[in-house]
Amino acid sequence: MASQAAKGEPAKADIKESAAILLDIRCIKPYERNPRQCENPEYDRIKASIRANGLDQPLVVTQRPGTTDYIVRSGGNTRLLILKELYEETGDDLFAHVQCLIKPWNRESDVLLAHLRENDLRGSLSFIDKARAVFDIKQLLEAELGIVTLSQRRLAMALHAGGYALSQGLISRMGYAVKRLLPLIPRALNGGLGRPQVQRIRALDDAAFQLWQRHGLGDEAVFDEVFAALCRRYDGPDWDTGQLQGAIEAEIAEQAEVSINRVRVELDAQLAGKALMVPDYEDATCETEEAAIPAEKPQAHSLSPPTDPNAVDSDTPYEEPEQNVEHGRSTEGNEETISEAADLAEEASLEAPDSPVEQILTTSPSAPSDLKSLRARAWTLAARLAQRNGIGELVEPLSGKGLGFILRDVPDPALADQLDDETLSQISMVWWHLAACAEMTVAPIESVVPMLPVESLLCRALEQQDAGLLFGGVWTLDPGNTGYRLWRRVGEQDWRDLLNLMDTYRRIRHLAEETETQLWG
Repeated sequence: MASQAAKGEPAKADIKESAAILLDIRCIKPYERNPRQCENPEYDRIKASIRANGLDQPLVVTQRPGTTDYIVRSGGNTRLLILKELYEETGDDLFAHVQCLIKPWNRESDVLLAHLRENDLRGSLSFIDKARAVFDIKQLLEAELGIVTLSQRRLAMALHAGGYALSQGLISRMGYAVKRLLPLIPRALNGGLGRPQVQRIRALDDAAFQLWQRHGLGDEAVFDEVFAALCRRYDGPDWDTGQLQGAIEAEIAEQAEVSINRVRVELDAQLAGKALMVPDYEDATCETEEAAIPAEKPQAHSLSPPTDPNAVDSDTPYEEPEQNVEHGRSTEGNEETISEAADLAEEASLEAPDSPVEQILTTSPSAPSDLKSLRARAWTLAARLAQRNGIGELVEPLSGKGLGFILRDVPDPALADQLDDETLSQISMVWWHLAACAEMTVAPIESVVPMLPVESLLCRALEQQDAGLLFGGVWTLDPGNTGYRLWRRVGEQDWRDLLNLMDTYRRIRHLAEETETQLWG
């Protein structure tokens, strides 16, 4: 068999066991289902190495039933293409034949899985490339096993048996990326959009749809058209989920004829899984303050289910219904549930920005002891505390000085006309706690003001040293109300984050005093 192959005469497909063989490269074809959709970024380095030293290990090949050519079985497409390119360029017999390990054919899904596993081990395989390959394997398995629809549980079991373990939650996100997002934002996904971003888009998709329905703006098909149009608008290698969220907020506000500030608060609360109380009257859109304030506020209603997600630790593993991978929404009545525990360990929570200190916050019983990590910890805590209270856009990281973060401005004054007293007081007091932990009102003005938007009320108040302007812009309750309206009513996760943030502030200050470090210097 080896001598026939060396002469360019392919052997018959009667391989029963693995064997070493010398093959003419003209007898070997690249695997057409290769998970890698773009050129290997290491192509030039690999080519230079093969040119100088030849292959450092044999190619693994196999042969489909009824065919005469071989195909690369588990990785090696790049090396094969380079060998063929070098042979065309040089005519050197050194590149005409290659040592191979030939393996018996089993089934198509096994070959694709072997390529996926090998490519992933070598790195540089994008999330969408892996997701496409996983769902190609799913389709192959369905055809090979005669199954109409392979469940996520069985797919996860099949992948695990083939040496490629994925949780059902991650498979669900991959399905959402392939079925829902790839037709809408191919440039963003192929440009490197990863798991955390896909998870955020999916959460935004679901939260926005819930808000869309609550405002009575139409059925799922109508929302899907709007969502698709907005996704396509922002598709590109520099994808920004914030732009998409802003566009969705504007669309809902326009369709519902309410202010965008109200929609922003509602959507942030929905994303955080937080019950937000809003008044039952129509949102004010009048030009005058007098017209915008109703004579009497009716009873408030909740925009969230009656259960209180804040009573559950967000770092605790949880289960959710199996997701419809095409639309990304929960589908009732499926045969199994998906455990997200493995994925929570793999990537940061939606409630906080990506941060290297997230693991410190969730797994370490003690805070870090260096200033850089403490500042990062303060920022992460402040960011997710603000996001769960509808003011996430006001918190910005601050590197190298201060307390790790700053506040861009005060909460939107229009919220006073849109929220009930309980919700408004909680948002206001959370803001004041964040302002204290960031030292917004006591830090040197020359250090803080240049970082603030010039049009912000906070910037004007600090520049003019006008406390009245600041107190007029943020609802300021007397200290006795703090315990009654915030400490007693805030959710468990918010309470822990608030305590940890204050503790982190103290640690930063104590460390600065011990090391004689000027935090704002």
